[in-house]
Amino acid sequence: MNQPDDARTVSRKLTKASGSNFYYAFLFLPKPKREAIYAVYAFCRLSDDLVDEAKAGGDPAAALTRWRKELDGYFRDSVGHPVIVAAGQTARRFNIPKTHFEELLNGMEMDLTRARYATFEELYSYCYRVASVVGLICIEIFGYRNPRTREYAERLGIAFQLTNILRDLAVDAARGRIYLPQDELRRIGYSEEELLAGKYNDAFVELMRFQCERARNYFRAAMEALPAEDRRSLLAAEIMRTIYYRLLLKIEQHGYNVFECDFTIPRSRKLFLASGLWLRSLVPS
Repeated sequence: MNQPDDARTVSRKLTKASGSNFYYAFLFLPKPKREAIYAVYAFCRLSDDLVDEAKAGGDPAAALTRWRKELDGYFRDSVGHPVIVAAGQTARRFNIPKTHFEELLNGMEMDLTRARYATFEELYSYCYRVASVVGLICIEIFGYRNPRTREYAERLGIAFQLTNILRDLAVDAARGRIYLPQDELRRIGYSEEELLAGKYNDAFVELMRFQCERARNYFRAAMEALPAEDRRSLLAAEIMRTIYYRLLLKIEQHGYNVFECDFTIPRSRKLFLASGLWLRSLVPS
């Protein structure tokens, strides 16, 4: 049987090694919550890798099925892969529904069964599963009092995923995936073939301007939904929001050319933004 310390150690190492935008938000959490978030992040990371980083000749669908069985096994018998154990312990400690983890895996599975989305409504379902659900898990760990915070988490998850989609257009296209709604490509007059070829033109700029404005609207909607009484407990989420919003601004400021530019926020800048928000949170409102 995997011991708790082993599970936490594996999750912590995976999170630190990732260099994710989220890591800098986790630094300011109390240790028990930080360890819990590491467990959730590691579960998300490994689940995603089963689909996106499958080895040549591998069967990602079968791997995802085995991973689901591992998750079920933990909730029945408290045994399994160290990351499953850590995520399961977190779910029990913070009363996180198992269905949240299952819904996340449903989102990962969508990447195995479809590579196009006809409308934004269809894309929203995907974004909700792979990002908003993670937010709903995280707020149970952060703690909140107002039920409207769940609305904040859902909207912020959509904003994050839309930003990821825009940043990773070229990477996803190389995998044959297009996460922009097909009806919007047709309306603006930018073809799927042009996107797969990485063609940067006026139509692409118009398309990206429209997509970025949608992401901005979800960031704005998340801020509007954040209850005042939960702002302090959701500091980590607000750090993530600030970093991701800066990423979206960077894409806009460089003319949306995601085919030639690698859009990232330097580690020093992430730490600066996180530290600034943390210091401001210490000042009585």
